[in-house]
Amino acid sequence: MAAEGGSTAEIVVVVREYNPKTDSERVEQVESSCEVGPNGELSLYTDLLGDPICRVRNSPAYLMLVAEMVVSGGDGVEIVGMIRGCIKTVTCGSKFSRGRLGDCSKPLPVLTKLAYILGLRVSPVHRRMGIGLKLVHRMEQWFEDNGAEYSYIATDDANEPSVSLFTDKCGYAKFRNPSVLVHPVFAHRLPINNRVTIIKLTPSDAESLYRHHFSTTEFFPRDIDAVLNNHLNLGTFLALPKGYNWAGPDKFLSSPPENWAVMSVWNCKDVFKLEVKGASKLRKGIAKTTRVVDRAFPFLRLPSLPKIFSPFGLHMLYGLGGSGPLYTKFIKALFGFAHNLAKECKCGVIATEVSSEDPLKLAIPHWKVLSFTDLWCIKRLGEDYSDGSVGDWRKSQPGLSIFVDPREF
Repeated sequence: MAAEGGSTAEIVVVVREYNPKTDSERVEQVESSCEVGPNGELSLYTDLLGDPICRVRNSPAYLMLVAEMVVSGGDGVEIVGMIRGCIKTVTCGSKFSRGRLGDCSKPLPVLTKLAYILGLRVSPVHRRMGIGLKLVHRMEQWFEDNGAEYSYIATDDANEPSVSLFTDKCGYAKFRNPSVLVHPVFAHRLPINNRVTIIKLTPSDAESLYRHHFSTTEFFPRDIDAVLNNHLNLGTFLALPKGYNWAGPDKFLSSPPENWAVMSVWNCKDVFKLEVKGASKLRKGIAKTTRVVDRAFPFLRLPSLPKIFSPFGLHMLYGLGGSGPLYTKFIKALFGFAHNLAKECKCGVIATEVSSEDPLKLAIPHWKVLSFTDLWCIKRLGEDYSDGSVGDWRKSQPGLSIFVDPREF
């Protein structure tokens, strides 16, 4: 680029903190260019509803950075990339406390400060220039400055450029492969087992239940109370045998029924909207026909495809669990309840994420065509941390369950 007087001005990439007053529109343009897939292929577009920080805003600590092309000595030319990150304290394992008689019967959570990278985007015309790597390194520096011990990312295992960036260039290792289970919201209501009673817990009662049963589960957030009291949390629901009298968490935890299940619902619909683009008129027509038939004959309970080819919202189900030989039936009752709640809220789909080892993977209703396997990669940010009771978390074996924080879905 020629500058005044015939000199050539150098264009450099500068990484800085996102400024909502000046960057919002330009960031949205980059987001849009990254979501559009190749011609003739379906692609998923995410509308952040005018708030680029929405997917980390509810975390305890968060940051968004942008990469900007800058003329040396001058102002920014254009934003060409961005990245979001957040930090929280989570469970990474468990240890046993010794009682007075020397028994080791009570497991206690082992905590670590964990950082999460999400929303890494680089404009298609500016890729292969090291911009993504620069954004990741700058974000990791912020993680380390704030005491994070580990950093992890979630990506599609089929996204080779993303996997390569983190595993080959940034030092991340493949860690967990949870399954994202997605189910459409039909025009008809789903039936719920009449031998199951579903009650809504107060945030305080839900916290007591979760801390008692899930605190040693991988990725369980120490600030679960903040999650449950967030305005986006639509409630925690407990499925109990019909006739069971709920008398508070203390009595329940000391003498629970043989079978029970719990689930919380997070309102992603007010955070972002999704839209599948690139569909043919035939696909759109078939989807519309299924909805028309479902609305006309709801008593037939025919499956129908939601309006995924126009913007739609979703509810996320999290904190699913329970106990008893028949607890999966209680989970299915909760699922029906969640589906009907999503129908009332005009959502397109409901989704949850479970460990690849979790028996719930087979019990939770979902459509395979809409569901997929996630890839979580992890990195240890510093080698001077104590190994603690679980050793190096990167080398630990996966447990039966993970706790997926809805704030980062």
